[in-house]
Amino acid sequence: MIMGLSIRAYARHRGVSHVAVIKAVEAGRITQQADGTINPEQADREWEQNTASPRKKNFMQNHTAAESISSTSSANGTSLLQARTVNEVVKAQTNKVRLAQLKGELVDRPQAIAHVFQLARTERDAWLNWPARISAQLAAKLDVDPHAMHVALEAAVREHLQELGELRPRID
Repeated sequence: MIMGLSIRAYARHRGVSHVAVIKAVEAGRITQQADGTINPEQADREWEQNTASPRKKNFMQNHTAAESISSTSSANGTSLLQARTVNEVVKAQTNKVRLAQLKGELVDRPQAIAHVFQLARTERDAWLNWPARISAQLAAKLDVDPHAMHVALEAAVREHLQELGELRPRID
């Protein structure tokens, strides 16, 4: 009599994840022995017989993205293993993003854009107010008309700000 394998050992034998084996057992595609172990020869036969047939019933019950990818890719000649690989990659990327979010490494894009906009507006306002604060002092130092100095500084600052406003930073 062949000794039964644990779910993880059978998964290694089969070349799939232990989750795939658990799902196969739960779906009735393979059976476990009374002690909970899996007879690899019997399970291999059951796996081949029950996995090769279309699983319309299972598809109708679970409209998950992974199964949609599986059925679409099978119709296109892509293997179920490739579809599962794609699903695992997507799950890994999702987990990576969740981890970065938990660590506080992600920035809310709309909030960042609003913050940059507010900073630029504050900077612009400070420059627009600068000629009024400094023009009288400069006029006195240079011995020129204070009003003419104010008008000249204000025009130069507005022109410069206009040039800066034409720059379009990319936020990708």
